[in-house]
Amino acid sequence: MATLWFMIVAVMVAAYVVLDGFDLGAGVIYLGAARTPQERQTIMRAIGPVWDGNEVWLLAAGGTLYFAFPLLYASSFSGFYLPLMIVLWLLMLRGIGIELRAHMENPVWRGFFDVVFCLSSLLLTIFFGAALGNVVRGVPLAADGYFFEPLWTNFRVNQGIAGTNNGILDWYTVLTGVIALVTLTVHGSLYIAVKTEGDLNRRARAVALWAWPVQLFLTVIGLIATIYIRPTVLDNYKQHVIGFLIPAIVYGSLAVMIYAIRKGEGPAKEKLAFVASALYIVGMLVGAAFALYPVVLPASTDPARSLTIDNTAAGQHGLTVGLIWWILALILALGYFTVLFRMFKGKVRIEGEGY
Repeated sequence: MATLWFMIVAVMVAAYVVLDGFDLGAGVIYLGAARTPQERQTIMRAIGPVWDGNEVWLLAAGGTLYFAFPLLYASSFSGFYLPLMIVLWLLMLRGIGIELRAHMENPVWRGFFDVVFCLSSLLLTIFFGAALGNVVRGVPLAADGYFFEPLWTNFRVNQGIAGTNNGILDWYTVLTGVIALVTLTVHGSLYIAVKTEGDLNRRARAVALWAWPVQLFLTVIGLIATIYIRPTVLDNYKQHVIGFLIPAIVYGSLAVMIYAIRKGEGPAKEKLAFVASALYIVGMLVGAAFALYPVVLPASTDPARSLTIDNTAAGQHGLTVGLIWWILALILALGYFTVLFRMFKGKVRIEGEGY
């Protein structure tokens, strides 16, 4: 049952990154790809009906983590207190930027909220990537299962174990943050290409085309860096050879992505590139979860202190009963998102309802 809930949490995190990831990516390219007020309004209409619904998956993943692995929730949210507060502020500022610009006729204020939206989206991608990097690298867990990390101490991290003086940011977590930034920028660009036409469509595809080689390069460098700082990530792959399908999916999706982008404009190719980007993100996250299992939060000081699914899971009865309610909630959520995306399918237009 603990393994099943580990998989459920991983799925919900992946759903959040795929869905809200294209909103964040759209925010990153917002000021660069959209040159006119009409084009910026088009991007807002592309994400407007779905962005706040997509963020529900983040709340749901946090709630599921609290229910299924309460010790992990308590340890992570106390140790990562500072970056979590930063993330909460960025989420609020992003929402403010989206909502308030629509109520401002003054071009100065509208431009101000456009910058707030773009900058908060960019920083969120970096912090989310750095958070994943911290989980993979490990944190200085004490004997009671808790820890605290400052925002940074120094940017060094050694092979094998990260040490006792970790900061949230070091060379490895900054690298994972940059990988997340580039990945979600491409993801958002491909979504905007799916939803728009004309010059904005071409600029969005151009961003994805130019960022793709960087994404490929960072994917390779990220894999090498991960093996360097934590060689044990390969253990599960060596024991279960089927796991090597995951990197095959990751690099295969990159190949499909560049093929579809280079084939040019057209709904079919645009959707294919976007789906390949989503598959890449899922593959990266599933690969990290597969490498860590059964550990949910590695200890950088003493591997014996690592938090696992066994020493952090809730009681068997609670997990069993909760699974029933989770399935019912998932059916409702999937039904809602199916109706939502079908209702707002197609290209965005400024005139009329926008679709």
